[in-house]
Amino acid sequence: MTNLKIGGVPEHFNYPWYLTLKNKEYTQEGINLRWKDFPGGTGDMCKALRSGDVDIAVVLTEGIIKDIINGNPSKILQTYVETPLIWGIHTHASAPFENISDLEGKRIAISRYGSGSHLMAIVNAYNQGWDLSSLDFRVVKNLEGGIHALQNDEADYFMWEHFTTKPLVDQGIFKRVGDCPTPWSCFVVAVRDEILEQHPEEIKKVLNIINYQNKSFKSIPNIDQTLSKRYEQQLEDIQKWLQLTDWNHGNPISEQFISDVQNKLLEFNVINAKKGVNEFIKNMYI
Repeated sequence: MTNLKIGGVPEHFNYPWYLTLKNKEYTQEGINLRWKDFPGGTGDMCKALRSGDVDIAVVLTEGIIKDIINGNPSKILQTYVETPLIWGIHTHASAPFENISDLEGKRIAISRYGSGSHLMAIVNAYNQGWDLSSLDFRVVKNLEGGIHALQNDEADYFMWEHFTTKPLVDQGIFKRVGDCPTPWSCFVVAVRDEILEQHPEEIKKVLNIINYQNKSFKSIPNIDQTLSKRYEQQLEDIQKWLQLTDWNHGNPISEQFISDVQNKLLEFNVINAKKGVNEFIKNMYI
C-alpha cells in the first residue's frame, strides 16, 4: 500500500474527492490516500508542499505558478476546475463602501502572502487602474480571520470565493460590493517532484479516479441538494454555481496555458520574470 497525502480547501469544489475517498476507490488500487483540509487556502498549501506535509495539492493556478517560480519543488499535472473562480469583494455589512471604486487605498485582508486572496486583490487593483505599489495588506490567515478583521476594523475589504461567502452576505455579516473572476482556469493539481519520481504510476491512478468521477459529477441525482445541505448554502446558489463550474475530465496541462498565465501575472506585477514552461509541467498522460 502506497501512502499519499493530499490537501485542498474545505469547499464544494472538492466534493468529488470526498466521494472517491468515501467509496475507497484509491484503496482498491493499493493507495492509502489521506485528505487534509486547508482553510487557509493556497498559500498554506504551497507551504505544505514545500515542507512535505502534503504530496498532492488542489491549489489555485496563480498561487502555485508564483510559488514554483519562487522555488517550490512541485509540478502541475492538470487543471482540476476548468472555469474561472469568482472572487467576491466584501466589506463589513455596515461599512460606508458601496462600489469597488470606493476601496481604492483601503486596507486589504488576505489569508497570507502568495494566497489567492492576495494575488486576486492585485488583479482587482490592476483592473481598477489603482497604484499597485501602494496596496495595504493585512494578513488574517483564513476566512474566519477575514470576518474578524472586517468586524473589528482591522481591514476594509476581503476577497474570497463568491459562493462560499454568500451565506455571510445573506446573514448580514459581509456586504459584497462586486466580483472579480480569475482570468484563467482556477484550480490545478500539483504534486511534489519527489513523489512524481517515486510513485508515478500511483499518481496516474489517483488522477484517473478523480477524472472519472468528475465526468459524471454534475449528473449525480440530487447533487445540488446534497451540496446545499453539506455546505450550508441556499439551493438556488448551489444550482447557479453548478451551472458556472466545469471540472476537468483528464485533459493534460498545456504549455500555452502556463505561458498565458505567466504573461498575465507579469502584466499584473505579481511576478518579476517568466520561467520556461517545462519547469511547471509534468505530463502524466504520455
